[in-house]
Amino acid sequence: MLFNSAFAAVALLAAEAAAHGAVTSYVIAGKKYEGYQGFSPSNSKNVIQRQWSTYDPIMNPADAKMRCNGGTSASLAATAAPGDKVEAIWGQWTHAQGPILVWMYKCAGAHSSCDGSGAGWFKIDEAGFKGDGKTVFLDTERPSGWEIAKLVGGNKGWTSTIPAGLAAGNYLIRHELIALHQANAPQFYPECAQLTITGTGTAEPPANLKVAIPGYAKMTDSNIRIPINDHTISQVYVIPGPAVWKGTGAAKRFIA
Repeated sequence: MLFNSAFAAVALLAAEAAAHGAVTSYVIAGKKYEGYQGFSPSNSKNVIQRQWSTYDPIMNPADAKMRCNGGTSASLAATAAPGDKVEAIWGQWTHAQGPILVWMYKCAGAHSSCDGSGAGWFKIDEAGFKGDGKTVFLDTERPSGWEIAKLVGGNKGWTSTIPAGLAAGNYLIRHELIALHQANAPQFYPECAQLTITGTGTAEPPANLKVAIPGYAKMTDSNIRIPINDHTISQVYVIPGPAVWKGTGAAKRFIA
């Protein structure tokens, strides 16, 4: 009986984990990098991904774990140049509502001493919602108006581009999914990896496009705490945070 109870508890934990998700690998400048295996840490000591502690969501945007899901310094870093592609691959994802945000942060020195503190995070990519408010609403599952739906089912990737002319140096790259499928109860799923950017670029985003994490969003924000099942509210979504910086001083605002 005790064995059966223990087995049921393990099965329940596995089911709960499967409902969530994390980045489990990357393809950067054409090279594949394995991610951190949170439930098998001994198999993923030498990785570029900061070692997170749980698949479970962060429920408060003021939580210190918002920065890198509580992840610590990784032992490796991927090398890339401005213009290269970075694909993050989620081993599992189930929620079809919410934005995708991709951020970078320039370290002052070595990755080992880079904690991502202060207003140094800038956004290099984002994806949101397109719906007509008549047949496709914020909470519609099929067809979903959210680009995050492309990740549903697992083994799906999201590809972004390193900004043009980006200054060389050590960086963190942060992929964030905000699951909005439950009314007024946002769930944050951030993951960080370590990059070394090469080349002769000197560009960096202006101060007004840099933010602190946590700090760029508050629970009271209308695009964070959303009564998503209420079809009487505006069926338009403004992605939180600053505009996307594409490099060489360019910025783009997605309101989708």
